[in-house]
Amino acid sequence: MLPTAESLEGKPVPQVTFKARPDNQWRDLTTDELFKGKTVVVFSLPGAYTPTCSSTHLPRFNELSGVFRENGVDDILCLSVNDAFVMNEWKQGQEADGITFIPDGNGDFARGMGMLVDKRDLGFGMRSWRYSMLVRDGIIEKVFIEEEGEGDPFKVSDADTMLRHINPEARAPEPIVMFSRPGCPFCARAKAALSERQLRYTDISQDQKINSGVLRAITGRMTWPQVFIGGRLIGGADELDAHLAGA
Repeated sequence: MLPTAESLEGKPVPQVTFKARPDNQWRDLTTDELFKGKTVVVFSLPGAYTPTCSSTHLPRFNELSGVFRENGVDDILCLSVNDAFVMNEWKQGQEADGITFIPDGNGDFARGMGMLVDKRDLGFGMRSWRYSMLVRDGIIEKVFIEEEGEGDPFKVSDADTMLRHINPEARAPEPIVMFSRPGCPFCARAKAALSERQLRYTDISQDQKINSGVLRAITGRMTWPQVFIGGRLIGGADELDAHLAGA
């Protein structure tokens, strides 16, 4: 049986030493190093590369990482019962620079939280249940635990629920997508304009088989870049500058 939120809130996080590989060098990371004197958001999930984790849970926390930091969060930790090599490769593939990936390879943290569950029916062995929590100076202030049930429930441990808890008035940024071409100076200018404002965006480059014909079919235009914000076509670098100036 999983613990209740009430049984965890107000308690310290488990004292664990994680075997991590930041910068591809082995390093022990302790609970105190990760949590002491900090406000930290944690989300824990069943496994790297699994569908919900890769398509929704992790990407949204990464997308909102800047907003969390604007609202007093020092770090956002993604925990999974996977080894350091898997977690590092997953982070690189997800381009999740706003998230700190923590390999709970032996399940010590999940076990200490009471969240280690048996997934042997899927060939996973023991894995973490899905949850998220807000931790201040090593003390669990709030935790959102998915209800027990079949499959992989995902209703309350999401990034938006956590952000609303921290600040109900916080405004999530609209998603930004840019179609760009390698070596294009206008594309570089548009990317710099977004980066200067700390606006995260998804870059779909010509080297990903997005040619001029595809660009025209999607945007009705032939020039690079083309930027969408919140599903609306903004246009090229000049139009993006004008849009950001008026935002």
